[in-house]
Amino acid sequence: MANIPIIALFCFTIFVSSSLKFVYGAENMTYVVVGHVYCDTCRVEFETKLSEPISGAVVKLECRNRTNEAITFQSQEIVADGFGDYHITVEGDYEESDCNVALVRSPRADCSDPTEAWRKSRVVLTTFDGLSGKLRFVNNLGFKKDIALPQCTRILQEMGYYELSQEAGDFSPSSKL
Repeated sequence: MANIPIIALFCFTIFVSSSLKFVYGAENMTYVVVGHVYCDTCRVEFETKLSEPISGAVVKLECRNRTNEAITFQSQEIVADGFGDYHITVEGDYEESDCNVALVRSPRADCSDPTEAWRKSRVVLTTFDGLSGKLRFVNNLGFKKDIALPQCTRILQEMGYYELSQEAGDFSPSSKL
């Protein structure tokens, strides 16, 4: 019977120490945000097998407080490697912030128009939402090529999409589908 208070005290100590680690541990968390930048060679706002990685593309991560829109974190400009891939290291927890990786610029003159849909991508930088681990993957970001490649019409038809109008760079319903 004398062991019950000791066991209760031991359990309480474990509970308190794990609670403190949960509350204060996230502040010391280091996240690595991983992403990819591509050239949308068909001007369709998504990747196809003709899309190309953009080596030297520049991105930036910014977090803003949800309440007052104040910047809570801003990375330096990050340059994508030879495969169009990048990683951004972030210290701390940003539970109260919305964080986005955004395109800054492309080194390619022929592919420098940011896509509307993929000019920025949201990333969650907190452990309080159920995500664990330090790696955070974001959606691929894209720039559109000035003029779509001639092979795009065939590729899009193979995918079951609309035929691409070379002149306007827009979609028009295919009469063949």
